Amino acid sequence: MRQLKNIDNASKIITAICLTLTIFTITVIARPENTGKTVETASTLSNEKIGWGIKRNDNHNQPDLGSTNRALIDKYNGIAIGNSEDKSIYLTFDLGYEAGYTAKILDTLKEKNVQGTFFITAHYLNTAPELVERMINEGHIVGNHTVNHKSMPDLSDDEINSELMKLNQSLYENLDMK
Repeated sequence: MRQLKNIDNASKIITAICLTLTIFTITVIARPENTGKTVETASTLSNEKIGWGIKRNDNHNQPDLGSTNRALIDKYNGIAIGNSEDKSIYLTFDLGYEAGYTAKILDTLKEKNVQGTFFITAHYLNTAPELVERMINEGHIVGNHTVNHKSMPDLSDDEINSELMKLNQSLYENLDMK
């Protein structure tokens, strides 16, 4: 039985590595310098801070992102809110600093056979590595919410890279995903 669990864990790790390599490859191929598009860096982008969030409503429609946020999402082909005709729900959890409910949330998701996405910071990884490992083992997505959750317009390109990549590195080191 232990051997099957080890094979299952190895399979999950290989899948995670393959997904990471695929995303990396697509990112490299789709880089602006490879497509003839203008390359934007932190120094060429606007550092104007905008509020990020949604405007809730009482009429059971999708919330409003606001015109500024919608324009940015559209400009960079991002996704923030799914198609209103699709009856899918995407569960995302911000675990920068949470109040101790994650284990219960994971229990409920497992019981209902539902996957979610958990955005973590380095603080969360360092204080709850067993829960992060459980998320991965139970098939959830673990999203990168940066090391320190700093305001990106205040950072240089190198600092942004460090905020993102150091969390990835910590995941691999702390969860023995080498």
